Amino acid sequence: MKKSEIRFSIALDENKVPEAISWSATDAGPDIHFAKAINIALWDREQVGTMKIDLWTKDMPVDEMKRFCVDNIGSMAENIVTATDDKEMAAKMRALCKELSDYLDKQEQTR
Repeated sequence: MKKSEIRFSIALDENKVPEAISWSATDAGPDIHFAKAINIALWDREQVGTMKIDLWTKDMPVDEMKRFCVDNIGSMAENIVTATDDKEMAAKMRALCKELSDYLDKQEQTR
């Protein structure tokens, strides 16, 4: 059985606020990659519920954070189709993404 590892490293300031997020993965080559935010969701077998880790760095702009959240919803829409073939649920999630994306576009135009 092939195994793969993903490693995250979080540098915190004195107030335990993330200053830097880096990651590496066995399938992503030897390089260390940097991120401004991570969103990890795990389905816990014993708790039968979602365990989440959401972190972002101090330098993550608010507009990028909003786009990151919308992108995550879009990704979940793709996951729901792949995992369950529930096209209606995916369509509703995509519609929400479109609505939120349009909202963000309008916000950016008023600046």
